[in-house]
Amino acid sequence: MSVTICFDFGNTRLKVAVFHGAELQTVVVLDNGSIDAIQNLINQYQPQQSILSSVINHDTQIEIILAQQTKFHKLNHTSKLPITTPVGKPETIGADRLALCAAAVHLYPNQHNLVIGLGTCITYNFTNKFHEFLGGSISPGMQMRFRAMHEQTALLPIIEPAYDFPLIGYDTKTNLLSGVLLGMAKEIDGIIDAYSEKYNNFNVLITGGDIPFFVTHLKNKIFADPYLIFKGLYAINEYNL
Repeated sequence: MSVTICFDFGNTRLKVAVFHGAELQTVVVLDNGSIDAIQNLINQYQPQQSILSSVINHDTQIEIILAQQTKFHKLNHTSKLPITTPVGKPETIGADRLALCAAAVHLYPNQHNLVIGLGTCITYNFTNKFHEFLGGSISPGMQMRFRAMHEQTALLPIIEPAYDFPLIGYDTKTNLLSGVLLGMAKEIDGIIDAYSEKYNNFNVLITGGDIPFFVTHLKNKIFADPYLIFKGLYAINEYNL
């Protein structure tokens, strides 16, 4: 059975998923993106294929090592994709957004899909039933909102997110939690409602490490999958073999 390693280099974390055939076996968060770390992964899992999605300035030597030791694909706008990108400048679309849309059409083909990625930024990504990525929107993510209020004011502290908080904050911490977390939940529901006014029927998929802070506060029906980007990367890699 073939082994495929899928790399997701984001602004906040460097993550790796290992597939045996089409089955996701494990997900690893890297401490760093060093050559040694990548080589250790190759030695441990012995992959035949690899794919890289990166939105950061990573060490390009990583690509050389992967190409030398595996059948390697770097995801970008020139990749063969299960979606088309009839937008103004397809070369500016983040690789992570392409992977999320690919996962959506792979899992729910011939349907409208709105994919919401909760990362450093929140991305809203819409593909129609003809597998066209029509675009979407980008807004600040959870940690960015917490940091902005701390860094751009004199007295507001930096705080850690929490699952349990009141609607009406009773101190500085709970005011910040309510404002950021409930504010994001209402934003997400509002965007979904806006799409509902334009499209009668579509799936909503949400992914990212911040999912647990929001799912209980959303009123709309969603499909939550923390590994959606890896499923998209695997599908794209198969598309490019």
